[in-house]
Amino acid sequence: MINPFEILETINMIDKENLDIRTITMGISLKDCANPDIDTACEKIYKKITEKAKNLVAVGCDIENQYGIPIINKRISITPIANIVDALAEKTTENCVKIARTLDKAAKAVGVNFIGGYSALVHKAMTEGEAALIESIPEALATTDIVCSSVNVGTTKAGINMDAVLKMGEIIRHTAEKTADKNGFGCAKLVVFMNAVEDNPFMAGAFHGEGEGECVINVGVSGPGVVKCALEKVKGEPFGVVAETIKKTAFKITRMGELVAQEASKRLGVPFGIVDLSLAPTPAVGDSVAYILEEMGLEKCGTHGTTAALALLNDAVKKGGVMASSYVGGLSGAFIPVSEDAGMISAAKCGALALSKLEAMTCVCSVGLDMIAIPGDTPAETISAIIADEAAIGMINTKTTAVRIIPAIGKNIGDTVEFGGLLGTAPIMEVSKYSSAEFVKRGGRIPAPLQALKN
Repeated sequence: MINPFEILETINMIDKENLDIRTITMGISLKDCANPDIDTACEKIYKKITEKAKNLVAVGCDIENQYGIPIINKRISITPIANIVDALAEKTTENCVKIARTLDKAAKAVGVNFIGGYSALVHKAMTEGEAALIESIPEALATTDIVCSSVNVGTTKAGINMDAVLKMGEIIRHTAEKTADKNGFGCAKLVVFMNAVEDNPFMAGAFHGEGEGECVINVGVSGPGVVKCALEKVKGEPFGVVAETIKKTAFKITRMGELVAQEASKRLGVPFGIVDLSLAPTPAVGDSVAYILEEMGLEKCGTHGTTAALALLNDAVKKGGVMASSYVGGLSGAFIPVSEDAGMISAAKCGALALSKLEAMTCVCSVGLDMIAIPGDTPAETISAIIADEAAIGMINTKTTAVRIIPAIGKNIGDTVEFGGLLGTAPIMEVSKYSSAEFVKRGGRIPAPLQALKN
């Protein structure tokens, strides 16, 4: 039974602690849009997206106004476009880019913030269409505004496709060069996954997975500021109290997310999928995962003890969430994107947080290395090796990991790049000066680990 105190508490979370619904994401299957003819395929894609999502933004705004809950983004995820390219008679990069521009046009027509699913799943090998789509990513992201792309290069069951890992290092560099006039913004719309999930509502990695239905509503909730404020009330208490406090807070946040998801589902006539309880930070002061870790007693995020604090946070968030909803999914946990988190930015600027420490933190966080800017002259092979390291963490730990990294062309250590909005500011972080080229060029597939053999 909800009592007046809980209602007032939630109002306070929204008003003073940056609690919001980060996104309502509509997943749309484009399987029936596949066609050998590129013009026919694009026409069907545009028509389906604009018909299915025509009321998405209006419904989101209505719910926001009715309940007083900020809904920051309305988004669309779609079937991995490589599947559509595979059906084309001519599987060219030009045709892939034509589809990307169609997606951009359709998404703008319905008024959403982003559309995700310009994607390929190549954890074992690539089809002709998948290879063409990956090759087209730099041009596609440079010539569209709100299209997001992702590539899955491995799974715990399959191992790591190192040919794809090598290729994605080159693609990220080319994308940075193509969008150098926008500080490499194309790379902010591109993520490389290990163990990608099919119901993730967050960008840039959202796509409508093979196991999903015709259409679905997934909601992403966020509340780092709420968790930090809750921990301020238990300063100096043992870790058991800290964990319980986070669990109770996550429970309340998830309840709010499910309310919005169910309401959006009902009004749109689309099935409810999952609530993604990810503590997704913003550059706003107080809305920071780093500040939560520092509230636990760390002088600065990145110092010794940071990984342990993040592990406690991630686990407690999930425990609280699953008690609140039977359908918690996506990437639920704590995100650690550098440019989008005021505390992470501060820690990186003062030298407390290095790339090596961030990699260690990804062993226990929700995803991986996220929104990290590196020197513009970083070799493609080094980027590939960073991806390989993250993929290995995901493979061995049977978890989703990812890399969203931005080579800032013309910039070096000590510089920063500005993206604005939720994407924030990224200080340029140092990478190793030693080469990994010979390693990543071996090619082939790193075999699946022993724990993959569970049948």
